Amino acid sequence: MVKPIVQTKRKTKATPVPTPVRAVKSLRADGVSTRTLILEAARRRLCEGGYANLNVRDIARDAGVNHALIGYHFRGKQQLVLAVLDEANKTLLERQTRMYQDDASASRKWQQACDFYEDDLRSGFVRLLMELMGASFNDAELRAEFVPRWLSWQKLVESGVEAFIADSGLELPVSGPVVAAWISWFWIGMEAGMTLGITEEQGHHRESLAAVATLLKLVETKSRRKPVAARRRA
Repeated sequence: MVKPIVQTKRKTKATPVPTPVRAVKSLRADGVSTRTLILEAARRRLCEGGYANLNVRDIARDAGVNHALIGYHFRGKQQLVLAVLDEANKTLLERQTRMYQDDASASRKWQQACDFYEDDLRSGFVRLLMELMGASFNDAELRAEFVPRWLSWQKLVESGVEAFIADSGLELPVSGPVVAAWISWFWIGMEAGMTLGITEEQGHHRESLAAVATLLKLVETKSRRKPVAARRRA
C-alpha cells in the first residue's frame, strides 16, 4: 500500500531575543566611580613598578574591574597614564597658582613650595612625573602629549618669577623666563636625582633648597632698605 505523501510544515527557528546589555554601573555601593578606581590603581602601579612594567590586566585586577572597562573609559594604556597625570596636574597646578597669587614674601612662597614638594614625594607624584618623562624619550606619541603638560608648570613658574622681579624692583641682566628656566630645570634635576635614590649626602638636594630661601631673604631685606636710603639722600 502506497502511503500518501503528506507535506509537513518546516519548523522555523525562532529569532533569538537579544539579551539586554547591562549598563555599566558608574558608582559602586560605597560611591566610588569605576573611573576613579582605575585611575587610583594605575597610579599605584606606575609608582611601584614603573611605566615599562605597567599592564592593563594588572591595573584592572587591582581596581576590581573587568579589564575591558579600561578600554571603555580610556581607550588604552597611553591615554590612561595621561589621565592619571592630568588628574594630579589639575590639583597641583591649582595649588601652585594659589600660592603664587598669595601676598606672602618670595622666601615664604619658596618654603611653601618646598613643603609641597615633600608632599609630592610622599604621594608618589614625583615618581609618576619621572616615569612618564623617561617613557617619553622613546615614545613619540607619549612625548607629544607629555611635553605640553610639563611646559604648563614652567609657564606657571615664569609668571611667579616675573611678579617677584617687578615687586622687588630688581634690575637683572637676564630675563624672567631665563630665571624661571633655572628654577624649573633645577627642580627637575633634583627630582630625577632623588627618584634614582641619590642621597642627601651625595646630592645636597634639601641643602640647596634651603640655600635658595636664604638668598631670597637677602634680596627681600635689601629691597626693603632701598626706600629708606632714598629718603635719607633726599
